[in-house]
Amino acid sequence: MGLSFVSEPVRVRVPATSANLGPGFDSLGLALALHDQVSARVTAGGCQVTVTGAGAGELPDDDTHLVVRAMRATFDLLGGQPRGLALDCVNGIPQARGLGSSSAAIVAGVELARALVADGADRLDDAGALRLAAEIEGHPDNVAPCLLGGFTIAWTETTAPAVAGMAGVASVNAVAAEAADAADAAVTNPADGARAVTLRPSAAVTPVLFVPEERGLTAVARAALPATVPHHDAARNAGRAALLVHALTVDPSLLFPATEDRLHQDYRATGMPGTAALVTALREAGVAAVVSGAGPTVLALSTVPEEFDPGIGWSVRLLPVDVTGALVDRVRLGHAERDPVAAGRKS
Repeated sequence: MGLSFVSEPVRVRVPATSANLGPGFDSLGLALALHDQVSARVTAGGCQVTVTGAGAGELPDDDTHLVVRAMRATFDLLGGQPRGLALDCVNGIPQARGLGSSSAAIVAGVELARALVADGADRLDDAGALRLAAEIEGHPDNVAPCLLGGFTIAWTETTAPAVAGMAGVASVNAVAAEAADAADAAVTNPADGARAVTLRPSAAVTPVLFVPEERGLTAVARAALPATVPHHDAARNAGRAALLVHALTVDPSLLFPATEDRLHQDYRATGMPGTAALVTALREAGVAAVVSGAGPTVLALSTVPEEFDPGIGWSVRLLPVDVTGALVDRVRLGHAERDPVAAGRKS
C-alpha cells in the first residue's frame, strides 16, 4: 500500500549536542538548549530549501541538503517518496563546531519524514528512528541526545552470525556461504543497530561552551586517531566513563576526575592547538573541561560557573541541558499543535 502524506506543514525543533564528554568516546552525549527549527511540507514537485541563521548562504538549497537527504532515506524506509518538498530551516546551531549540527539535520529529517506520512510513527517507531539516524550519521553519540534529550548513553548492537562447525560440512565454500547468509540476516535483523538510554543530569551542573570562530571537520579529527590504543589507556577510560555517569547525574563534585580522557583528545590536539591549549588551561584551573565532540568547541561542566576569558576569537555561552530532545509540531490553521506521537521521545 502506498504512503498517505499529510496536507499541512510540519515543524521540528532539534537541540545542539555535545558528544564524548571526555572519556565517553562515541557513546556519551548531552543535549543543549540551542536549537535548529525546520518546517517542511509536501508539494506538487521539486525541492526548495531556504536557510536562515547559521549556514545561510553556504548550505545547499536543493536535494543535497542534509535534512532532505535524511528525509529521503526515511521516506524510502517508510515505502515511498512525495512528489516534492519545501523546507524552511532556521538554524541556531553553529556549523562544524563540534555541537552536532549534522546530527541535528539528520534527526530533523527523520522526524519530519515520519510526521509528513500519515502513519509514519507506526511504520517507523522511536527505536527505529534512532537506528536510522545513527546509520546515516555513522555513530550514535550525537543523534541519541538530539532525539531523546538529556544525557544519553548510546551503543550499537550487532547480531553475531552463527556458523555451523566443520563436522558434516561438505566444503569450506559451504561454510563461507552459510556465514554470508548469516551476515546478510544480521544486517537486516531489527534487533541490530543503535540503542540508547537517557538520564537526567544533576540540576547543579551548568554546561559552559567556548565556541571558536574557526571550524573543524569531523573526518579530519577521526583520521587523527590511531588504529589501536594501549590496554591501560582503554581500561582507564572505561573507569572514567563509568564514573562520569555517576558524576553527571548524582555527584557533580567528581566531574573533574570523571572527564579525564586518554582515547582521543591528545591524538587530535595538533589539529586544533587553540582548543587543546584552552582545555589544558581550564583543567589546570580545576575546571572539568573537554573537547566537545570532534571540536573545536570546548565544553566545561561546572557547578559554580566562573568567569574565564578564553581570549580573542572565542565566544562563551552558558547553555542549560535540553531534557526534551526533538519536538514535532503539526501546523494547522495558523497555529501549532504538538504531535507527541511524531516526536522523538514520548513524555
